[in-house]
Amino acid sequence: MKEFVLLVVDDDDLVIQSVKRALPTTWRMLATRRAEDLPARGYQAALVDIHLTGQLGQTEGIDVIRALARKDPHLEIIAMSGNLDLAVMEQCLKAGASRFLAKPLSVEELTLTLGKIEVLFLMQDASSRSLPSRWLGSSSSSQKIRRQIAELSLEEGPILIEGESGTGKEVAAQLIHATRSAKPFIVINLASLTDSLFESEFFGHVKGAFTGAEQNKMGLAEAAHGGDLFLDEVEALSPASQAKLLRFLETGEVRRVGSKDSITVQTRVIAATNRNLAKMVSEGKFRDDLMWRLSGRNLVLSPLRDRPADIQDLAIHFLAHDKSRKKEIFADALAALTEYQWPGNVRELKRVCEQLVTTAPLPVLREEDVLRVLQPAQSPAGGPTIDFSKGLGGLVYDFEAQIMQKALSLQNDIDEVARLLKISRSSLYKKIKDHGIQWRSDA
Repeated sequence: MKEFVLLVVDDDDLVIQSVKRALPTTWRMLATRRAEDLPARGYQAALVDIHLTGQLGQTEGIDVIRALARKDPHLEIIAMSGNLDLAVMEQCLKAGASRFLAKPLSVEELTLTLGKIEVLFLMQDASSRSLPSRWLGSSSSSQKIRRQIAELSLEEGPILIEGESGTGKEVAAQLIHATRSAKPFIVINLASLTDSLFESEFFGHVKGAFTGAEQNKMGLAEAAHGGDLFLDEVEALSPASQAKLLRFLETGEVRRVGSKDSITVQTRVIAATNRNLAKMVSEGKFRDDLMWRLSGRNLVLSPLRDRPADIQDLAIHFLAHDKSRKKEIFADALAALTEYQWPGNVRELKRVCEQLVTTAPLPVLREEDVLRVLQPAQSPAGGPTIDFSKGLGGLVYDFEAQIMQKALSLQNDIDEVARLLKISRSSLYKKIKDHGIQWRSDA
């Protein structure tokens, strides 16, 4: 088990002893009573009293915070004082503190704060095996995401993760769950469930509740007791199922289908969506009370195109998965990956890297290898590179136009074109008009 060290800077022996008794088992303490005696290194976090001389007019601790932050920008610094003057507290944040605790210190608040710092450092430690997943990337967006994950990891209420498809919502959920790794982590993709199936899967059922219910079945909400329930694509829930989920979030009660009895479970719900729930509420497709209940604790994941600095770390990580075929990536290949817009986000980058490992002929990846995968041979209709951001409907619509243009270029006779495409003459004329295709028969 990794050990963390907390530096306590305070002139009060009672505070130092109180902090020492409150420390989690994964932490040990260094203490100093004077700013002049700060240890040079060997600690991951610092707890600094603002008034080291005990005089409210003196804020020596702010200079200590500034010196510590200058010495180690990655140090997590916590300021503390019994004087909650807003201007002083804001000065502490500007000097480099990440949070401010009020004296007398709450043991629960201190423990919670240190727990979140611990999760943050474990996520930043590339060699750590204490977490089920890693959030890769050195961009400012990724650094912010890791900090938000650490902040959410020890919270008890529902959490909503928002982001486009492929941005890593399940990875974020796994990292939030990491502090409960001994407890269940149950995943449900709500888009795959009908109303009746949702109720049976979520709450469970008793024998004989409906045709095919041959035995009692525990629901996933109950199976996640003490742990986390990850609800992916929460926007797919019907209004009726949304109401049932809202009641569960408010009461924690589970009643199996066909049963008259309810039980209460302690399950934290982590919901994920790739849609704008506020817009869905305005369109009458999602309950506003459920949206507010879910979004009290919120994490928004940036699309990959907005954090190009992460692409190198992610690509190297994905390329290293295949131990039998090692590929070194050249600068021009990395530039090609970075310039691409990644409509499928990290999931698409992973797929591209898997293809590169198997298709690139050399032990190195060049720009031409990357472009061969990113810009595959054109379709029979001469279509451009696929832009998945248009969705399936938009892609099919574009492809239909390309097919028609190709057919019309091969035939001058409208009846022949209709026969070629196996549609009626009237349908062909309608589609030509719908797509705005400029075409004139010579016949």
